[in-house]
Amino acid sequence: MALVHSPSGTAESLRAITLVVGVILLALLTLYLVGFDQGAISRTGMYMHELMHDGRHLLGLPCH
Repeated sequence: MALVHSPSGTAESLRAITLVVGVILLALLTLYLVGFDQGAISRTGMYMHELMHDGRHLLGLPCH
């Protein structure tokens, strides 16, 4: 039995891992913005809080 090394498979694996990590980071950023931001990033006071208000209720996060 011979083992065959395929360089294109390695490149595809790296691309898939990069995509998965990117999606996870985007999901965590979205969760932070919806759940915990309270206007800290938006710098417009409570604009981000009010924009994400219904999302907080949908996820069961306390907001008031």
